[in-house]
This record gives sequence, structure tokens and C-alpha cells, in this order.
Amino acid sequence: MSEISSEPVLTYLRQPSQPVLRLPPGACDAHVHVFGPAAMYPYAPQRHFTPVDAPRETLFALHRRLGIARCVVVQSVVHGLDNRVVEAAIAAGEGRYLGVALVEAQVCDAELRRLAQVGFRGVRFNFMKRLGEAGRIDPIIALTRRLAEVGMHLQVHFESALIHALAGPLAQSAVPVVIDHMGRVDATLGVGHADFQALLRLLENPLFRVKVSGIDRIDAQAPPERRYAAGVALARELVTRFPERCFWGSDWPHPNHTHVPDDGVLVDALARVMPDHAHLEQVLVHNPMNFYRFPA
Repeated sequence: MSEISSEPVLTYLRQPSQPVLRLPPGACDAHVHVFGPAAMYPYAPQRHFTPVDAPRETLFALHRRLGIARCVVVQSVVHGLDNRVVEAAIAAGEGRYLGVALVEAQVCDAELRRLAQVGFRGVRFNFMKRLGEAGRIDPIIALTRRLAEVGMHLQVHFESALIHALAGPLAQSAVPVVIDHMGRVDATLGVGHADFQALLRLLENPLFRVKVSGIDRIDAQAPPERRYAAGVALARELVTRFPERCFWGSDWPHPNHTHVPDDGVLVDALARVMPDHAHLEQVLVHNPMNFYRFPA
């Protein structure tokens, strides 16, 4: 592993633009992370970079600015398997913030029950070379039988080419499977590319869900006048074809990125992703409310 930079990296705008799009009441940001403060929640020794602290208070303030009422906080490899930083955000969110944990496939049943009781709704595994290998898929599929017993789902983050090898095993999951960031496909290759077509075929199975997050990750080089147009096109295709199985997330504070996105711009891009207001409400309100089981 390369040496970790001693200089903390700022990955988010401290003052994002105010979006023009008005989000519906109860809108959910279904994919964010929280970092630190490191003095209270130390960063994992095996992390790949050192971020500037992005604590829950900053996240809460951002959501107030953007008009977001609910959120799913995803444990980051920056904090490794120590899920306390997300657990604290869930507790401070008073029912409006839930979580997804990082665990080992051999995690004990008692810890799964504890995580479920404090507001974690799923566990995530990464299949990204730069984040470290998740290992073999078989133990993860075996874990899903135990996830079912505590009402948790499986979330997976993988390099787009891996979808062809992972599709079959993931279809054997005992619980719903959420695909991160539209399968990390290269949006510039278009709807017809084999990786995106494989994602569409996967989503024909009602076991699967997808996060139409990451338009800025899969289409990072677009000029300002057409910012993220290719990413928007793929997200719109997914929302149009599978409106009841899509979620949206900002991915704040945007770790391991090519640039620092403007969260106001990402919210406004939803006006181009969604065919109409009914789809916006379906994806941002109804889908996460029902799937993640937010308190009424």
C-alpha cells in the first residue's frame, strides 16, 4: 500500500451552491459518509488517504441547506470496521438518519443483532482494487442468510467490469442487494455498453436495487455547460425503467474523487434525471422510506 499523505485532503465544498430544485418533503439522501472528528473517532491505519474531518454536524447542516429530511450514512473504509462514527450519527439523527455498516463476512450474530437494533439497515462490501479486495463472494452470500434473520440487506460496491462475474452469485442472496453508484459504469461509453446492459439485466430481478448516485464519478470530465450529461443519461434510463427500485445519494463528502463536486449542482441535476415530479417523489421519498424502514 502506498504511503498515506500526512496532509489531510478536503473532498467537499464548505459552501456549496443553493440548488434551484425544491425537493419534496421527506426527501432522502441515501448515500453519504461521515469522517471523524479524528480526535474522537480515529481513522483506520489501513486507510488509503487522510481526509479533512467531515463530521455529522456538517452533514446535518448541508441537508438543511439542500432540503433533505432523511439520510442513510454508509460506513467508509476511512474508519474501517469501527462503525462507531456512523452509529453516533444515527443516534444524533433522531430517527431521520440510518446506517449501513462495514463488517467481515464472519461477523458474529450478536454483533449483527446489535447493529440492527441501533439503526443499521444493511452491510456493505467493496470489490474495488484501490479500496482493498472484499475477498471471495461465496462467504458474503452465505452471510446473507444471517442478514435475513436481523432484517438487513446487502450493499455492494464494485468496478463495472466485475458485474459479469458477480451477477450470478449475487442473485443467490437471501436478502435484497443494493448496487452502489450505478455499478460504477463508464458513462461516456453510453447505454449500449456491455457493463451497463448487464446492470439493466440484473435489475430485471426484483431482488436488486440501485443507487442512481455518482453521476459525477462516472462522468467526471464533462465541461461545465454539459456537466455530468452522460451520467445523467444513464441515471435517467435506470429511473425510467426501474422507478420503484432506485435510490439517490449525494455521496458527500465525495472521497476518492477526481474533483470536488458542488452538492447544489448534484441536487439540481435531479431535474434532468427524473422524467417528472412523480418519479422524483418515488425515488427520493417513497422508495427509501419503505426499503430502509424509517420511523414514521
